[in-house]
Amino acid sequence: MIKATELSKKYGGNTVLNIPSLEVPKGQTFGLVGNNGAGKTTFFNLLLDLIKPTTGTIINNEIQVNKSEDWKPFTAAFIDESFLIGYLTPEEYFYFIGELRGMNKADIDTFLAQFEEIFNDEILGKKKYLRDLSKGNQKKAGIVAALIGNPEVIILDEPFANLDPTTQIRLKKILSDLTKDSKSTVLISSHDLGHVTEVCERIVVLDKGDIVKDLKTSEETLKELESYFSV
Repeated sequence: MIKATELSKKYGGNTVLNIPSLEVPKGQTFGLVGNNGAGKTTFFNLLLDLIKPTTGTIINNEIQVNKSEDWKPFTAAFIDESFLIGYLTPEEYFYFIGELRGMNKADIDTFLAQFEEIFNDEILGKKKYLRDLSKGNQKKAGIVAALIGNPEVIILDEPFANLDPTTQIRLKKILSDLTKDSKSTVLISSHDLGHVTEVCERIVVLDKGDIVKDLKTSEETLKELESYFSV
């Protein structure tokens, strides 16, 4: 589904990402971990054509992302609050995204009902703009919006940050169910090794832009990751 070849990104001669080859097959829950500056968000920004590669290509479902926009209808993402439209209420934003995905208001209302526990009566019906919500509630809105319309590819950057423990647990279940109940390919970056190990069937470790580990998740994965980052 997703393939990076000879992919690099440089800023002022400084290489921040260097991936000779990486493939994420359809339906995989893929985790990307690394310290600050490892290149996680850079990779996602390249995958979403938000920045241009210095060298190489990224293919999403046989479409080169920086040559065509045909990947956008089946790809969804939430990187940060800049993906929101701050002057809309959450309802207006969800309806807007739904319209882009070919869904009407009734469809969206039905879809949103399953997230009632995550919203915790703090998002819908409050007559607040998205820009006025807390960071945690903005993240909740952004993640839920990314799931609208059953996209084939879902990209989430640090989805557990700024969320309370109860919401983190509920979000882990939602993410774990995505590839079971659909054909979605889910890519997650996280600083939380425990969460990403629970959710993802494969984890890639980036260090200063280079892939240093590519692990199939097992009972030993968390210990291996903790050992690597403890050195």
